[in-house]
Amino acid sequence: MLESYFLIEASSGNVWKVLDNIVGIDGIKMAHVVTGNFDIIAFAEISNIEELTSLIQKIQTVPDVQKTQTAVAMTK
Repeated sequence: MLESYFLIEASSGNVWKVLDNIVGIDGIKMAHVVTGNFDIIAFAEISNIEELTSLIQKIQTVPDVQKTQTAVAMTK
């Protein structure tokens, strides 16, 4: 199982609307509005790269998502 974090930038004034759409995506375990360079951080546990790619595509097609960055947690 891979743990992945999705850093999401939303268009101005639409952060809460984007958050509502992100938490509705199947596979997203949690998401929060945050301060800093990105507006939202979402978390998912995925089983393979194909699932990761699918989640990225779903997030990027949410209306008012401007930019995303994905971080896959590395385990020892």
